Amino acid sequence: MTRPCVPLDDRVLSSEDARAYLAAPMADAERESIRELAGWFCRRYPTPLERLAYVRRAYARWQRTQGAAARRVT
Repeated sequence: MTRPCVPLDDRVLSSEDARAYLAAPMADAERESIRELAGWFCRRYPTPLERLAYVRRAYARWQRTQGAAARRVT
């Protein structure tokens, strides 16, 4: 019997899974890449209001693409 595919945004992590993910070692290059991306984001969207507006636009765009993908599957 196969388990149904659960979308990542609907997946629930156990506390053990979350701890294991957070405890996993991170390479220096990965850490630096994350810092660079966060720095760029904060320079591009310097205020909380601008960041929130970006997130709202991105979420709306994501919802549109999810709807289009669902229509293609059915």
